[in-house]
Amino acid sequence: MRFKDFKFNLSELAGSIGDFGTLIPLSIALITINGLGFTPVFLMVGLFYLLAGLYFKLPIPVQPLKVVAAIAIASPDKVTPEVLSATGILFGVFLLVLALTGAIDWVSKLFTKPIVRGIQLGLGFVLITKGISFIKEKDLFIEDLTNEAAIGSVPVNLIIAIIAIVLVLLLLNSKRFPAALVIVGAGVIVGAAYGAFEDTKWDFGPTDIDLFTPELSDYWIALYLLVIPQIPLTIGNAIIGTTDTARNLFGTDNVTRRATNRGFCTSMGLANIPVGFLAGMPMCHGAGGLAAHYRFGARTGGANIMIGLFFVIIALAFGIVGISILSSIPYAVLGVLLLFAGIELALLVRDVTEKEDLFVVFLIAGIGLATTNMGIAFGAGIIVAQLIRWANIRI
Repeated sequence: MRFKDFKFNLSELAGSIGDFGTLIPLSIALITINGLGFTPVFLMVGLFYLLAGLYFKLPIPVQPLKVVAAIAIASPDKVTPEVLSATGILFGVFLLVLALTGAIDWVSKLFTKPIVRGIQLGLGFVLITKGISFIKEKDLFIEDLTNEAAIGSVPVNLIIAIIAIVLVLLLLNSKRFPAALVIVGAGVIVGAAYGAFEDTKWDFGPTDIDLFTPELSDYWIALYLLVIPQIPLTIGNAIIGTTDTARNLFGTDNVTRRATNRGFCTSMGLANIPVGFLAGMPMCHGAGGLAAHYRFGARTGGANIMIGLFFVIIALAFGIVGISILSSIPYAVLGVLLLFAGIELALLVRDVTEKEDLFVVFLIAGIGLATTNMGIAFGAGIIVAQLIRWANIRI
């Protein structure tokens, strides 16, 4: 490993927080709604970021498993910490089997360029839509620490978002004042002014870290309720989509030699097994997260090392007050980060020119946006793409 492969500057630091819009809301929800521990969640996030940066030498994202998180948050009575523990273990084993047997290379052949671009465009639309929904939120914070905040009849979130969008556009290529750092820093200041830290108990140190041994019933619930629905999105986005996005953004030379389907499959498998035993948050990579890190300035694994250390420190030293610290970022700032990440991801479609391929791309993207289920969108895209090829249809 060569030190020159990593950069540690303001651009890398700004890029490292570019994916907060996805990571922070879902992780906080899993902690507050499903009962996961703050320190296990963010300690494992930090360590995964560190190891991914050191190995891949690229700003590889660490994200919650989105389908798992969405179902868990919607069904806290069924999805307990024990079930999430079983989910991490099952998912880790499944991914390692895919990688070690080489099955991921066979599966990846189903994901032609139109299929991958459709998934990326669909996820881009989903991120944009989610970002706008955050901007429209009447509550200022994730934790509802305040009542609806407005100046006159105009929500404060909307005002913050407009200012943040202007700042991002003006500072997008600035190395002296990186856009993501500026808007997140300003957002925390605004959050503090609106009482984000008023009820915070400033006790330091980690929260409890326990070893979980799920029962057979936990594994069964995890399998049918969480793991199986997550698989299509993970293969399409977190593995194949991330590989494709890395090569589009960073080229196909020595820089991306480790950014392969098997490499990402292995890294997520190895990460999720210990995450499961500690009842942390099941995690993955993701094309959208990579686009977010890149859009805001990250170009090397140095971004991972910086954000990884941040999460390790906040997990171990600020575990008890960590929720307040991360919740002080207003919805609007997270929404703007998601908005620009979604645009960056959606723009990858620009290299698709054939009408038949574009038909498949927009079909997948449209179904993905309408249903927010990329597994259904992927299945429909595969069927239509094969039909077009078999019947030699011209559009």
